[in-house]
Amino acid sequence: MPAELKRKRETAEEVSFPKNKIKILLLEGVSARGIKMLQDAGFQVEALKTALTEEELLVKIKGLHILGIRSKTQVSKKVIEASDKLLAMACFCIGTDQIDLNAAQEKGIPVFNAPFANTRSVAELIIGNIVGLSRKIGDCTAAMHRGAWFKQA
Repeated sequence: MPAELKRKRETAEEVSFPKNKIKILLLEGVSARGIKMLQDAGFQVEALKTALTEEELLVKIKGLHILGIRSKTQVSKKVIEASDKLLAMACFCIGTDQIDLNAAQEKGIPVFNAPFANTRSVAELIIGNIVGLSRKIGDCTAAMHRGAWFKQA
């Protein structure tokens, strides 16, 4: 067998970027459970409950590997160009409108989103509204506030 084929097989840990060196910034109140999962996996995670302005992002983007946002944070071309280690951006919402996709593409930074994350919640809300409308809850509530009580079986 040729010597080059006999070389030691490298494990993922030996060739991958170490998780404990990957810095993740999650904005706008991302789930505490998700944050804990990332921390338990060994990533460096900073989570903020609010969105950041462009000026604040310009400071935070330095040395950052992953940026996770929701719908309020706007990631401009200026922010993307200022990034020095950014590997990916995640939008935990339906669209990716809040990120300058052309600037991300030019820099080779993938952007992904979670378009179906709220599907179940929306379906539950619609079903609840259908039940409420079919039982005329709005009409009954208004009548009750006027002092009337319509007993229905």
